Amino acid sequence: MEQQDLSYVDEVLDNFQGRKGTLITVLQQVQAQKGYLEKEALERVARRMGVPTARIYGVVTFYAQFRLTPVGKNLIRVCHGTACHVQNADGLTEASEGELGIKTGETTSDLLFTIESVACLGCCSLAPMIMVGDKVYGKLSTDKVRKVIRDYKKKEAAQ
Repeated sequence: MEQQDLSYVDEVLDNFQGRKGTLITVLQQVQAQKGYLEKEALERVARRMGVPTARIYGVVTFYAQFRLTPVGKNLIRVCHGTACHVQNADGLTEASEGELGIKTGETTSDLLFTIESVACLGCCSLAPMIMVGDKVYGKLSTDKVRKVIRDYKKKEAAQ
């Protein structure tokens, strides 16, 4: 079996050597390297920090910011805050899922898209809205959200 390169994990851990209370920061920085936390990376963190693996998984599964599976190149976050909810956030979610053939929380097999439901994106005046990466799309209808996704698909196909 081929040895997995976990040098990126060691680099993060070296920066926090001997410092207490840094587990979440370490996990954030490790995740930033690949966009998710690999099982082997979590085991390395546990071993090097002297923390039980079960505790690491407890932290990772408690906080929504952590991912245990790869995220798509284009992360689509559908806002379900109150303003968006009352203006058909559920419809935007259904349209997104239908356009991509995946459910919320899933990633397309080509790793290009992931759909995520979020509690609030802080853009209530643009409700209902989504974010794709760092780009905000507001005042959407189901047809408009489908168009946004189709535009991303076209852009990806052209690359």
